[in-house]
Amino acid sequence: QVQLVESGGGLVQAGGSLRLSCAASIRTFATDDVAWFRQAPGKEREFVAVISWSGGRTDYTDSVKGRFTISRDNAKNTVYLQMNNLGPEDTAVYVCAAGAYGYRADNYGAWGQGTQVTVSS
Repeated sequence: QVQLVESGGGLVQAGGSLRLSCAASIRTFATDDVAWFRQAPGKEREFVAVISWSGGRTDYTDSVKGRFTISRDNAKNTVYLQMNNLGPEDTAVYVCAAGAYGYRADNYGAWGQGTQVTVSS
């Protein structure tokens, strides 16, 4: 089972940027599709973005389109989420997951622990 570790979260002012990383260990996830989800306090977990194993296909939830970019470097066994023009509504714990391409959490069998992103207004 692949293990995933997220990094790159932190506190940023509105309008700022962060780049999250999701690194795989134990085994490569070069053949897995990888997604980012987020969960804000008191809210349900929400799909954010997904990238296919080859990097050739990506999808985003509407609220982040044009601001977030998901990418991957399979040689480094890492998936990234570049987040620009952040707003307070983006405050959440961001979690990466590996599995089969889709928007549903149950498409993914491996999950990281998450990294906190806090955006101040």
